[in-house]
Amino acid sequence: MTRLADNLAEVRGRIAAAARRGSRRADDVTLVAVTKSVSAAIVRALVMLGCRDLGESRPQELWAKAEALADLPVRWHFIGHLQRNKVERTLPLVSLVHSADSLRVVAAIDQTAAAMGRIVPLLLEVNISGEQSKHGFAPDALTQCLSEAAALPNVQIRGLMGMAGLAGGLEQARRDFRALRELRDRLRKLETPGVSLDELSMGMSGDFEVAVEEGATLVRVGSALFEGVGE
Repeated sequence: MTRLADNLAEVRGRIAAAARRGSRRADDVTLVAVTKSVSAAIVRALVMLGCRDLGESRPQELWAKAEALADLPVRWHFIGHLQRNKVERTLPLVSLVHSADSLRVVAAIDQTAAAMGRIVPLLLEVNISGEQSKHGFAPDALTQCLSEAAALPNVQIRGLMGMAGLAGGLEQARRDFRALRELRDRLRKLETPGVSLDELSMGMSGDFEVAVEEGATLVRVGSALFEGVGE
């Protein structure tokens, strides 16, 4: 618990310092703890320390941990590639889907949400680095895709999500994050009905400070929180 508390305090301090450098408030940024490969017992301890926004990239891991932690006031974020056959079981558990990466997935979410009698908030994932290994909408296709997604009645587009390229270090990450923010700003000017683009989910353990400086409102941090804690 002591190491976990120290890690959490350090990450929060780094977020706050990065927010100040970006002329923002620390409260403008939500820390989403990525719990992949971490036991439910350790995640429980983290929640008890006050970190209630948790992210999972694997549906089966989300299902298991949500059941194990059902007694806690957790807000689950789904941050990985969501296959359409996993949507029905995943949606009831999550407060925000970060990784809606195609119109087919958005349509599947909308259909399932309609059956649930719910409107699901989501982010559109953008392949801002252009790497073939990454999922997401191509930036130059997003204007049309945003309009089509916005027409679906049971989803609410809240913003964009993206990951920096694997090569190029922090300077390339900064360029990618800045490009995503600038894309979001251009899309905002379209004033698409029913769409709010307030959220930018970008930045992980290796680059979240740069992401905050460039406008992230959600950062997805795993290893920096759980280093030295165990499984």
